[in-house]
Formats: sequence, structure tokens, C-alpha cells
Amino acid sequence: MNSHEDMALVSRGYQLARQVTRHHAKSFFFASYLMFGARRRAAFALYAFCRRLDDMVDEGGEGVAPVDLKARLENARQMVAEVYLPMPELAAPGMDSPAERLMSAQAQSPWDAGEFAALKHCVRHFRIPEQPFQDLISGMEMDLTKDRYASFAELDLYCYRVAGVVGLMLTPVLGCTEPRAASYAADLGRAMQLTNILRDVREDLERGRVYLPADELKAFGLSEEDLGRGQVDARWRDFMRFQIARARAYYASAAQGVPYLTGLGSQRMVRLMGGIYGDILRVIEERDYDVFGARAYVPGRRKLALAAAAMARPAAVLPTGEVRVPLLPTGTRG
Repeated sequence: MNSHEDMALVSRGYQLARQVTRHHAKSFFFASYLMFGARRRAAFALYAFCRRLDDMVDEGGEGVAPVDLKARLENARQMVAEVYLPMPELAAPGMDSPAERLMSAQAQSPWDAGEFAALKHCVRHFRIPEQPFQDLISGMEMDLTKDRYASFAELDLYCYRVAGVVGLMLTPVLGCTEPRAASYAADLGRAMQLTNILRDVREDLERGRVYLPADELKAFGLSEEDLGRGQVDARWRDFMRFQIARARAYYASAAQGVPYLTGLGSQRMVRLMGGIYGDILRVIEERDYDVFGARAYVPGRRKLALAAAAMARPAAVLPTGEVRVPLLPTGTRG
């Protein structure tokens, strides 16, 4: 394949990635209008990569054996290694070299050839390290073996792997080379994943999953049977206030990293993305913490208002508040 054909494939891949993002990540796509050119295209390519992995695991419950899914995820690891063949200096530490790990792609790939070409292009252009990609696959593997979480420490690892690392992938794309920004970027991913978990309690239950920490449910006098009944009582409200406060602490931490972003539009985009997702928590509160009856979402007019605020008063959209994780009720802490 000549260079002209290569770039045609990459261009097609970016277009496909844009379509995937527009269809599956409406809030992210909306916020991406504050980015431009190669940075925006790269964000789409990264999202499409993550989405394909997620879909592969979610759809695996229908007629695909866990062992087959594990093989597909292992194949994904090898495909990621292929991306880093010409950039061994960015390869994940502690693993064999990309060349040694690379295998022929015999198993099914969840990616269109163009999408994967676009991923390679953006990784090489922005020099995105390999480790976040490998950690993401580890997070997907957790979904093959775990459907309950005993403690927040377990859940936090999951949130880091499936969402925190996405912040690390995006950091170079957003024009950041400051190592101190990595923890803030990961915290934004954690905050967004925790928001998803609180919003999707009913849907997760229907899929046989509970992402809420079992010890914290117990601390508030709740059980899985209570979740199944979908009853909003004083115990549930107190539990949700605790969880929302924790998620907001992560959003506040993430806001501290925004000044490190130097790409045109990057700071406003991150503030808007965090603001839109954080607003889901406000909607949950307005609904008296009822996440069982209907899915909480941020309406279009509210998104437009947040976008206007991101342009006029960006610091107000994702504020750098007090980063304080709440404590469990008295008498329940170990």
C-alpha cells in the first residue's frame, strides 16, 4: 500500500471514528466542538478505540464464551503492540518489546481497518504512551471476571482502568507535557465513571452487575434486594449523597489540572466535558436520588448554557473546589 493509499485509509478511519463518537458519546461530541483540527480528530480516534473494546465485552454475554472474549482482548493487546513497533521508547514498561509481543491478527478484531489506521496515526503524531491502552484492556478483563465490588478500593481500580486511563491517553492530545497533570487527568475519568455508575444502577442490575461497593451499601443499611426493589428511602438518599460528594471531590481534583493544558480550546473543552457530566449529579439530586425510574440526563438547552458559560466564565463550569472525600457514617468505618 503506497503512502497515498495509507493516508486515504487514515482519513476514512477518522471519519468513521467521528461517526462512532457522534452516535455513542453525544456529550463528548458536543464538547469536542471547542477543539480543532488534529486534536479533535485524535480525540475521536481514541474514543472509537475505547468504544469498540467496551462493545466487545458488553455484547459478549450473548453467545460468546468468556474464554473467547479473553482471547479477543489478548488479540487487542497484540494489536496495540503493533502500534508501538516504530516507537519502542513509548512502549509499556515491564512488558516485552512490541516486536516480541506482536502476533498475527488471527482472532477477530473489533476495529475497522481505517479506524485502527487512524489510531496509529494519532498515537504517533501526539506520542501517546502505550501503558494506558494496556491498562484499559485490563479493565475490560475485569468485567469478564467481576460483577460485584466488595469495597471502594476495588471499584477505584476498575474506574481507573476503564476511565482514568482515557484521561491519560487524551493528555498529550490536549497539549500537555507536564507529568504532574497525569493524576488530575485520571481523576476526571474516575469522576465520570462514578457518575455513570450512579446514573446506571438500574441498567447494571438488569445486566446482573452491581458496581456500588458492598461494604458501603451495608454501612448505610442497604442490600442488593433493596436495589432490586428500587425504593428511594432515607437510607438510599444518604448513600447517594455520600457517593455524589465523592464524585464531586474527583471533579474538583481534576479541575486543578486544567491550567496545564496548552492546546487551543483544550481547557474549555475539558471544563465543558466535566461540567456536563458533573451536571448529571445535579439532575439525580433534583429527582430526589431516584435513579430507578428513568435515566438521568442533561438536556440540550442545559448543555448550551454550560457551553456559553465555558466560553464566558470557564472556571465556573468545572470549579476547583475543596477536594474532600466524605467519611462513612459514624460506627461503620473499619
